[in-house]
Amino acid sequence: MTPPDEAYAALLRGIAPSGKNMSNAHLRGVFEGLGFERVSSVLASGNILFRAPAQDVPGLEASIEEALRSRLGIGGGTIIRTLGEMQGLLDRDPFAGLTHGPGTYLTATFLKAPLDVEPPTDPHPLTRIIGYDAAARAVLAVTDNSVPGTTGNWMAWLEKTHGRDITTRTWLTVQRIVAKLA
Repeated sequence: MTPPDEAYAALLRGIAPSGKNMSNAHLRGVFEGLGFERVSSVLASGNILFRAPAQDVPGLEASIEEALRSRLGIGGGTIIRTLGEMQGLLDRDPFAGLTHGPGTYLTATFLKAPLDVEPPTDPHPLTRIIGYDAAARAVLAVTDNSVPGTTGNWMAWLEKTHGRDITTRTWLTVQRIVAKLA
């Protein structure tokens, strides 16, 4: 018997809408070529949604990365979350009472592997760590980005600790992904 379909979000790292071969149409084409169903995109920053039989997520990530590399020459990382993981993150409402805007830029940094060190409590004077959501494997932060260069130390810590196996999305993007996946 075939496993039931699962709704997935592929969060691609290093996608620039103006980059050669990085358009949503090109990205969707790779996913459709892998046989995935109901392939769609959210914004132009590497958020590809699809349905496929439930399967091993690390293997799924590896096959997508290989296809992106071989078909489009894109070498960035791929982080997969299921609809359930993304919906659960929204339902836990880590940013309760906060509104996304210039003074409160809400972000979720998704990690391939679980966080094995505590994030810094004060990575930058204008960045506040809300916490780590273990179920979604996401570090949640609020940044005052009304001043240029406010995320430098925070993003540098994330990259030093986790390398390329991370990708950051705004809270608004996470909400859009869940709404479209559901």
